[in-house]
Amino acid sequence: MLLREHGVANYAWLIEQNVSQAKYLAGLVHRHSELELLAPVPLNIVCLRYCRGPRAELDELNREILMRIQERGIAVPSATMLKERFGIRVAITNHRTLTSDLDLLVEKLTETGREVTNAR
Repeated sequence: MLLREHGVANYAWLIEQNVSQAKYLAGLVHRHSELELLAPVPLNIVCLRYCRGPRAELDELNREILMRIQERGIAVPSATMLKERFGIRVAITNHRTLTSDLDLLVEKLTETGREVTNAR
């Protein structure tokens, strides 16, 4: 019913928008010295992690960052394991997502990463 009402082209455009936003987020991560991209971004999912700190502690550090980001209501990314490394998984599926939301996410991820690192 919704497909008939809004049309295939409109849904395709929304999906393409989310894919473009994922590429935008991947670019932010790639350019940020405190973050690392854990996998290629062919669609709407970005897997990343905060990478400043002792290598042996990065998984636990990123678990804590993820929990704080979620608890503070900043965003609701999920967790993933890629090549035995814990990562933060951002799946962009909301048609209301703005690039400024992604800018804020990167800002808060790095801010929270520094906060957690300095508290240790």
